[in-house]
Amino acid sequence: MHRKSLLRDTDHVKAFARAINPQVQANQSWSWRMSSAGLLAHAVRSHGWAFIPNQILPPLLANTSVAAILYTSYLQILGRLHQPSAEPAKRVYPPSPPTKTFLAGSAAGAIQSVVAAPLDALAVRFRPADLLHGRVYGSMWQYGYLKTREIGIRGILAGWSLSFVKDSLGYGFFFATFEYVKSQSYYAFITRYYGGLDWWHLPADNHDRVIRPHYAIEPCFLLSAGMAASVAQQIINHPISRVQDIHYRSLAILDRKNRNSVPVSQTVRLYMAAYRKTFEQCRARANQFCGWRSWLYRHFVWNTIRQVPSTSAGLIIFELVRRRYGTEVEATRIEKDGYSIVLR
Repeated sequence: MHRKSLLRDTDHVKAFARAINPQVQANQSWSWRMSSAGLLAHAVRSHGWAFIPNQILPPLLANTSVAAILYTSYLQILGRLHQPSAEPAKRVYPPSPPTKTFLAGSAAGAIQSVVAAPLDALAVRFRPADLLHGRVYGSMWQYGYLKTREIGIRGILAGWSLSFVKDSLGYGFFFATFEYVKSQSYYAFITRYYGGLDWWHLPADNHDRVIRPHYAIEPCFLLSAGMAASVAQQIINHPISRVQDIHYRSLAILDRKNRNSVPVSQTVRLYMAAYRKTFEQCRARANQFCGWRSWLYRHFVWNTIRQVPSTSAGLIIFELVRRRYGTEVEATRIEKDGYSIVLR
C-alpha cells in the first residue's frame, strides 16, 4: 500500500471504478478511458450520479482530513520548536534548522498514523467485489461502518507499528528536506550569487545599495524542494511498504481468530507470530533477489517518478496557501558586502 504525501493513498479511491471498467478488466492497452476522468465517467454512466457520494466521496473525505491533520500538526509543532515559525508571516527568517523540521515532521507523521489507523485498516481489507452490485456492502459508507465493527480495535491496530515507523521517519525526512531546499539552500544561493556581484554589474541608479533577486529564482527552488522531498520520503517509505505488502496478507487469518474473542495475551502472541512469519517471508524474497537491498528497492525509481509530480504539486499548494494567509511584515534583508538583498 503505497501512500502519497498529500493524500495517503488514492488507489483505493479508484479501485471500485477500475473493477467495473471493461477496458481495465480486459487488460487493454492504456487509453484516456483508463485515466481517472475516464474511469469516473464510465462509473457515472453505469451507476448514475449517486456513485460519487456513495463510492468516491467517503475515501476522498477521509484522505483529505488526514492530510489536513498532518500539515496542521506539523505547523503547530514546528512553531513550538522554532519561535519564528510560529509567527503568521509570509516568510520565515531565519529559517528553522533541519533538526527541528525533522522532529516536527516526525511528530506530525506519528500523529497522522494514529488518526489514520482505521483508514489504513479499511484500505488493506478492501475488495471491490464486495461492492459490485451490492453483494456485501451497498456503499463505501456502509463498508466503512460494518467493516470497522467487524474487525474491532484489534484489527485496526494490526500492523500499525509498521505504519508508525514509516510515517514518523518518512515525514521527518520529507519536511526536513523540503524546508532545507526551499529556505536554507535558496538563501545560501542568493547570498552567494548576488553577494559576489561587482559594483559594475549593478544598475547605475542603484544608489540605495539594494538588490532584489529575480522573481523566478524562488519558484525554481520551491519546485526543486518538492521533488527532493518526494525522493527523500520514498527512500524510507518504499522498503517499508514492501514489508507491509507481505505482512498485510496475514490480516485475514488474524481477523478470523479475533472474531472468536481470543484473550488479549493470545492476541499479542498471534501478532508477534505474524511479524516473525513476515520476516521469514521477506528474507526468502530477499534471497531470491540477491540480497535485502535489491529486493527492498525493487521498482524504486519508477514508483518515485510516479509520485514526484503529485507530491511536488501538493507541497507547492501547501506553501502558497501558507503565504496567501500570512501577514505582511517588513521585507527580509540579507546584508552582504555593503548591499542589502531584499526578499518579499
